[in-house]
Amino acid sequence: MDLADSPRQDDLDGRGVAIDQVEFMSSLFDLENLSRRLRIFVGHHSTLKSEAVRLLEEALIRGQIERGEASRISGLPERSARRLLNECVAEGLLASPTPKGPVSLQFPAHSLETLFPRLYSHA
Repeated sequence: MDLADSPRQDDLDGRGVAIDQVEFMSSLFDLENLSRRLRIFVGHHSTLKSEAVRLLEEALIRGQIERGEASRISGLPERSARRLLNECVAEGLLASPTPKGPVSLQFPAHSLETLFPRLYSHA
């Protein structure tokens, strides 16, 4: 165990594996990288407006956002912002335990390949 986190000597010695795993997971959850992948996901999504990225990034950074803040965050008029927020909820990207409560970022199955590449196999 004393040498478990030592640098690897070759591909088969097993040392350094824990460090590799931590570095891999850290890169996936790094805010800047995850934010970039959120932008890519929204950009490739045919029904979400580009302003959805602002809502998702804000939820990522703050943990949750109040529904009434959607207009301020997205820069859209109130009705358009509310519609966009509801689309994000319908897509499973934002969720709340109550219909009028704050929303938080979620990672639905259809987003995992883009948001967390190489984490899930295509089995």
